[in-house]
Amino acid sequence: MLIPVILSGGAGTRLWPVSRSAYPKPFMRLADGESLLYKTLDRALAVADDGHVLTVTGRDYYFLTRDEYATHPHARLDRLPFLLEPAGRNTAPAILLAAQYALAHLSPDAVLLILPADHLIRELDRFAADVQRARELAEDGWLATFGIVPTHAETGFGYIRLGQAIAGREGCEVAAFVEKPRRDVAEAYLAAGDHVWNSGMFCFRADALLAAAAQACPEVLAAAEACQASAISVESPVEYAREAFLAQPDISIDYAVMEQAGRRAVVPATFDWSDIGSWKAVSELEAESDEQGNRVRGQAILIESSNCYIQSDRRMVAAVGIKDLVIVDTDDAVLVADKDRAQQVKLVVDRLRADKHEAAAFHQTVHRPWGSYTVLEDAADCKVKRLVVKPGHVLSLQKHHRRSEHWTVVKGTAKVRIGEREFVLNANESTYIPIDTLHRLENPTAEDIHLIEVQCGDYFGEDDIVRLEDRYGRAAR
Repeated sequence: MLIPVILSGGAGTRLWPVSRSAYPKPFMRLADGESLLYKTLDRALAVADDGHVLTVTGRDYYFLTRDEYATHPHARLDRLPFLLEPAGRNTAPAILLAAQYALAHLSPDAVLLILPADHLIRELDRFAADVQRARELAEDGWLATFGIVPTHAETGFGYIRLGQAIAGREGCEVAAFVEKPRRDVAEAYLAAGDHVWNSGMFCFRADALLAAAAQACPEVLAAAEACQASAISVESPVEYAREAFLAQPDISIDYAVMEQAGRRAVVPATFDWSDIGSWKAVSELEAESDEQGNRVRGQAILIESSNCYIQSDRRMVAAVGIKDLVIVDTDDAVLVADKDRAQQVKLVVDRLRADKHEAAAFHQTVHRPWGSYTVLEDAADCKVKRLVVKPGHVLSLQKHHRRSEHWTVVKGTAKVRIGEREFVLNANESTYIPIDTLHRLENPTAEDIHLIEVQCGDYFGEDDIVRLEDRYGRAAR
């Protein structure tokens, strides 16, 4: 039984300001309106046996991911189990947990197809054909990976040195995994033609992987087994005890298992592939450019400018006399970078984190399990938000020590609790919540509620929320 495993998460720091830790790269929407996560699910469903796809993601991304999956016409949520990580870890813990879960709850002969959610693959027929080649190797007991045939001397990827062809199969043995090389070494690899890029995608039997881990990294496997035993439930979404999860080593599956395993195979991919690791890579996805090599997504006017990429969510961007630049404009931040230094955007995020600036993690619009809120004003004496609450959802029963709130319904009908009093708030009606007063907002209708919230006080941080009850499991965190 072939079971795709989607690994979704990460900060995507090189694609700031669109990718942020609260809304990372897999949720980025490309020019066609689809996210990288949606596209990953699409190709996973195309090759999955019986529509089962396992997803390993952060607890904070569960509701975002589930909502994204729900928009796919062929997805059945009852066949899309989730394993939720309470904190960030590397690929070895994620994949070993997935292997244990698949064997115990999905199929005793599970073959796992590991798919990072931040890759872009457009040639789905070729992808399916290569997956079949890898599956045949996996069924023979090989730990297979997909190698990308290099198109240029790339120093930002790891490489795989091809070994001898495997008799009767369309693949080669792995001679060696190679770290990210210097420029001259990468050029030599490209000229020799005996190296491929390490894609980070794998295919292997779950039992074969666990057996290889028992030999190569028994301490990592033991920690994963202890973490699996700490699972709070076997029903999706599966959560793990935080202490047991954090006890697992922070190590990739490449280092932990693949570099030491015996039966390693590589399938040179025939499909197109991009990990979209920088804004320069994003710019190359745009199909059309003007005569000066400029590519634009959104609204822009370019005068005497060349080889630039401009992306703007709403505002008009005007560029005069520039070249080789990336300009990305979101609601609350603007990035201007030299194309050839686009990898250094992550240094911006490092600085923002050091300064404890919210722009490192959050957009102006922040997604929550119940809907979203958009910050309209953030001043020293007040904070104004526009909340959108989805049908049937409810915010936590909470209070604040340092702020009061004023709610005005713009659209829809809200059920409100303030203290011990419950009442209905219709469009164009308002209410007031004093400091240290229990309150809750609920949408009992079939339409979104739009509500303006004005906070007054001396502090407006999210850590001033005291949750007493929460249907999304946040009260006990």
